[in-house]
Amino acid sequence: MELVKQITLCEVGLRDGLQNEATQLSTEEKIRTVDALSAAGFPVIEVGSFVSPKAVPQMADTDEVFRGISRKDGVEYRALIANARGVDRAIACGCSKVKLNVSASTAHNLANLNCTPAESVSRFAECVDKASAAGIDISGSISMAFGSPWDREIPVEAVKEIVRAYLAVGIDEISLSDASGMAYPTQVYDLCQEMRRSFPQVTWWLHFHNTRGLGLANILAGMQAGFTRYDSAFAGVGGCPFVPGAAGNVSTEDLLHMCDEMGVKTGIDLDRAMEISRSIVGILGHPNDSYLLRAGKSNDLIREIPTGQIKNQVTKK
Repeated sequence: MELVKQITLCEVGLRDGLQNEATQLSTEEKIRTVDALSAAGFPVIEVGSFVSPKAVPQMADTDEVFRGISRKDGVEYRALIANARGVDRAIACGCSKVKLNVSASTAHNLANLNCTPAESVSRFAECVDKASAAGIDISGSISMAFGSPWDREIPVEAVKEIVRAYLAVGIDEISLSDASGMAYPTQVYDLCQEMRRSFPQVTWWLHFHNTRGLGLANILAGMQAGFTRYDSAFAGVGGCPFVPGAAGNVSTEDLLHMCDEMGVKTGIDLDRAMEISRSIVGILGHPNDSYLLRAGKSNDLIREIPTGQIKNQVTKK
């Protein structure tokens, strides 16, 4: 198995996770969480989003969170935006990286915006110009790049068209997102290989949901294809509110544990990450989608079972 030796993780729980939760964290709790993530070694943190508070009330205080966090050198603190107004808010609160998003589903885009995905991206030029003038980095995301409830699988050429549209407006950092949770490993590997061959100038990210239990398998396929940047969410919180039955994001601690076991470096302290996830679960007050929070690390299990107990279990069997 040929795997990359090291990956970069972005913690998206504060945005893609909490925006789907009925229980809202206070601004102070969000600030403490961001600072804890920085201390745990996360190199990229998605703090929130600059979107309409009426549409996503959970993200209404993103500006205040940015103003309150203790920024650590070398950590990228980013936020999602929907339009040029989002860039204005980013400038005002000191956010240095923003991300735009478009759906890969032509049917979805036509129904909601009366234009194709590529046409939507072409309208992002104003955001790019404004961000560049303010010294703010900008990236793009393609949601449902692996399939949607409206189109089933998305043609590879359709994804390429959106990538070309992003490049045309000056965005060369792009995330392929499985918001619908329909991706599967062989598809992920093939698409990633094709994207790397066709667009070597792009800095790629992958974002998977664990809707049907294939999140980690899809990440493993991405690693085999040479991709090194991934999103994940503490305790596996989140999910896409527009897709029926959509479950949460890939659990950060589950992904970290897998990488530790395989010798893939992340630079993140797993124990600290688990503490953060436990605190979030305590606040949200409902079961989570994290295997590691339920079962613990493999190494801990081995250390905790006394030798005599192991013998007794063997005898009983």
